[in-house]
Amino acid sequence: MMLDVSEISAIKTEKSIHNKASTELDKTDYEQKIVWKNVIIFMYIHIAGIYGLYLCIFRVKYWTFIWFTIVGVASGFGITVGAHRLWAHRSYKAKWPLRLILMIFNTIAFQDDIYQWVRDHRVHHKFTDTDADPYNVRRGFFFSHMGWLLVRKHPDVKNKGATVDCSDVAQDPIVAFQRKWYLYLMPFCCFIVPALIPWLVWNESLWYSSHVAVFRYCLGLHCTWTVNSIAHIWGMKPYNKSLTAAENIVVSIVAVGEGWHNYHHVFPWDYKAGEFGNYKINLSTAVIDFFAYLGLAYDLKTAPADMIKKRVLRNGEARS
Repeated sequence: MMLDVSEISAIKTEKSIHNKASTELDKTDYEQKIVWKNVIIFMYIHIAGIYGLYLCIFRVKYWTFIWFTIVGVASGFGITVGAHRLWAHRSYKAKWPLRLILMIFNTIAFQDDIYQWVRDHRVHHKFTDTDADPYNVRRGFFFSHMGWLLVRKHPDVKNKGATVDCSDVAQDPIVAFQRKWYLYLMPFCCFIVPALIPWLVWNESLWYSSHVAVFRYCLGLHCTWTVNSIAHIWGMKPYNKSLTAAENIVVSIVAVGEGWHNYHHVFPWDYKAGEFGNYKINLSTAVIDFFAYLGLAYDLKTAPADMIKKRVLRNGEARS
């Protein structure tokens, strides 16, 4: 069937309008505004953290180093096992004693309350690599790593984020308790108790322990941030080559199992957040398995092997 001149002209006009609309969508009138209060706070955290690192290496007692290692690992599990895999993705269920423990660990981590963390993360998964993504890696490594906390959020983060349902998290009484009292719980769990224990129990200098507490906090932030930055830039993509999320062993080491990120973005509901569970540098999965053994974690969701294989063959990078 042949098209007449008027029809061809109409099609060209429609394509022109579509292309113009697409171009307009790619543009943004968003003006990046620095939040100077946050800049100053993070400057202090890093300066005090560097001093705390010096004290940790050369000054503090052996037990202080051990103590803050334990606190740091616990805070990491509060993010990975708690906020991420339990509350954000509902990849398993937990009885109230485990949820209480994870809430305390999460408060030690001080990366916003659970509800706010989950909201941002669900928005990240729904609108990955767009302006609505709170830590959009397409805006550069620094932005996705920590810069997103130093500037005003893009309007799309708020507008499109409003479409993400977090009512299930809000209804958890333990999450609600943390959110209500967070301004009191956070300094107590993150800084005050960790600094006081070495001073009271084995007579560590309070000046030393308080600065090592800041270093522990700063290090924990960067370990988490690597998932948003490094794991969205460098690594293999065996499950979906079109995603920025990648498999990165370094991130999995520092973020206790969260570096198998290409898999995670393909199967976000899998409690392992990686194909190979706790057998391939995935301590968070091992922790969940341990609590499942105790009966405190249950209904662990995971992707069947044949589903994973089909996805690899259909969308993954060619393996050598």
